Amino acid sequence: MNIFDELKARGLVFQTTDEDALKKALAEGTVAYYSGYDPTADSLHLGHLVPILVCRHLQLAGHKPYPLVGGATGLIGDPSFKDAERSLQTKETVDGWVQKIQGQLSRFLDFENGANKAVMTNNYDWFGSISFIDFLRDVGKYFTVNYMMGKESVKKRIETGISYTEFAYQIMQGYDFYELNRLYDVTLQIGGSDQWGNMTAGTELLRRKGDKTGHVITVPLITDSTGKKFGKSEGNAIWLDADKTSPYEMYQFWLNVMDADAIRFLKIFTFLSLEEIAELESQFLAAPHERLAQKVLAKEVVTLVHGEEAYQQALKITEQLFAGNIKELSAKELKQGLSNVPNYTVKTDDSHNIVELLVTSGIVNSKRQAREDVQNGAISLNGDRIQDLDYQLTDTDKIDGELTVIRRGKKKYFVLTY
Repeated sequence: MNIFDELKARGLVFQTTDEDALKKALAEGTVAYYSGYDPTADSLHLGHLVPILVCRHLQLAGHKPYPLVGGATGLIGDPSFKDAERSLQTKETVDGWVQKIQGQLSRFLDFENGANKAVMTNNYDWFGSISFIDFLRDVGKYFTVNYMMGKESVKKRIETGISYTEFAYQIMQGYDFYELNRLYDVTLQIGGSDQWGNMTAGTELLRRKGDKTGHVITVPLITDSTGKKFGKSEGNAIWLDADKTSPYEMYQFWLNVMDADAIRFLKIFTFLSLEEIAELESQFLAAPHERLAQKVLAKEVVTLVHGEEAYQQALKITEQLFAGNIKELSAKELKQGLSNVPNYTVKTDDSHNIVELLVTSGIVNSKRQAREDVQNGAISLNGDRIQDLDYQLTDTDKIDGELTVIRRGKKKYFVLTY
């Protein structure tokens, strides 16, 4: 199967500039391509993963990637479908974010092996030395204001106001394509569907200034079966940085996708073959309650993003918490697994009596309720049921000397830290 046809079969293609010409180019030889990522935070998130995976598919098919981190465009801010202008960051902040994002991209693409090994690029390398006058004369003259205002990403902001800084962003992104073509013969750009206007600004500049043809692939905005934008959990982005979204949290996110989405997401977010996914689908449909598709999806994505060891740890935390085997987990593992539960830091003058501590920590509202819960067997300490009203917590109740886990009832967890 042609790599373009496989990308389409996986649901990874939303728009292209000239599908037949692009398929022909991909079939006939090595295509140099790029996808750009602006450092608007210190980490990429799940929304960035889809174009990254397209880049990886293309590299595995023999094509050569030139991932770009926008050290220059990150200083400006992309207005595409944003309700308001971004806050501008300092050069030092953006430079630090560039390095972190470059490190993340290096986990998905091969920068070391083969003739098609990836080459990292940064658009500050060409924008940092070009003068404003030269840019207006050599680039700006190829864009009419009418053309720029016709972009959907700009139209939305015209009514509320858009600064010249953000208005000019599409020219900067267009110039990226031109420079990468000049330096490395890059002829294909990959990005999100919201980037269509900026990306076609690049093909227009290539045509008018360089008399060359460039191609564009946009990936779809991923939504779940209810139409909700995918990649958010409890209102927060799912980050690719383990310190911002732990491997356990990411594992749980994928484990909990709806049945109606699981097979589609296996095609989009994993490198299992379409034949393997078809086999998984038949097993999944025969016994959906076993959630095989979600388990495989969670395993594949967490392993891809964080590695096999992180996946095994996430699986261990999941299984031991489900079984209530708190003592089988380290403090580090429990901090991952219970990061979203209520937390109370025990003070030096707090009573360590179980009844008193239940009230002080806010786990229950009154001593009467605390005594009832303890006597009824509703309180567990690190997985062990406590029914003694006079029980005193000691250092032996601290896991790795750092925390104690209290469970009230079957599912309500609380963490005491010291």
